[in-house]
Amino acid sequence: MFNTSTILSITLLLTLPLLFFYSSHILPPKHPLIPQPTDTSLSRRAILSSIHPLTESTRTNSPPKIAFLFLTNTDLHFAPLWQKFFHPKHQNLYNIYVHAYPTSAVKNPGGVFNNRFIAAKKTRRASPTLISAARRLLSAAILDDPSNYYFALVSQTCIPLHSFHYTYKTLFHDSQKPTEATRYGPLLSYIEVLSEEPQLWDRYNARGENVMLPEVPFDKFRVGSQFFILTRKHSLMVVSNDPSDLSINTSQGTVNSIPSMFTIFVYTEAFNVKRKDSKCAIVAERKTQAQS
Repeated sequence: MFNTSTILSITLLLTLPLLFFYSSHILPPKHPLIPQPTDTSLSRRAILSSIHPLTESTRTNSPPKIAFLFLTNTDLHFAPLWQKFFHPKHQNLYNIYVHAYPTSAVKNPGGVFNNRFIAAKKTRRASPTLISAARRLLSAAILDDPSNYYFALVSQTCIPLHSFHYTYKTLFHDSQKPTEATRYGPLLSYIEVLSEEPQLWDRYNARGENVMLPEVPFDKFRVGSQFFILTRKHSLMVVSNDPSDLSINTSQGTVNSIPSMFTIFVYTEAFNVKRKDSKCAIVAERKTQAQS
């Protein structure tokens, strides 16, 4: 005769294979921070989510935040420095999103980077895939938190030169406790726009003479860094208008597309441009259309 404990042990052993087999149906699946079936659907969702303005309660209860977008194909070697930058006392003023090359086995550095990796796709240096990755990060951040007012794209080799407090106050115009970004005037987006490069004409015709026409005439062609700090409205411009569609899929497509796109779009009645010098442009929205 078997005693009760023996029967219970045998029953448990027999049910273990069944538990393993049905675990995927019982337990919730592990998803990235923002699941994305396709880039198109993700962009569409981000655009639709921003059609309606924030409610007054949301504006009051959640201060404007900076979304830091890490685009990397290696481990985040400067993560310890960023951990100090993202001090716990500022945790309600920022969000972090990481797009890591899916087959490079990038390690999660933990801390503030825990659970901040989004669904990623393969990228290749100096190709439109980097633009797609940047748009993927922007869409994920727009969808994730309506309080993200600024979007800073950085790489694994970028390091903070100033404290988070200094960075935040600089972007939001020295406010002590901001609850509504537009209260401090029109927010500025910061991008590098180079219009006087010696090889600009050669880079414009890298794939053949006048191949970029009619989308990008030479007088609107710009180069610059792929990294930027954009307002929410300007981020939606990048999400809504794929810069790589502007016939700029050259060997230097990533550094040409976004600067050229903003040069084309900001010269409309909706925007104006303030230049500090010929090699640096700050894109500013009109004061009458200052909501970001």
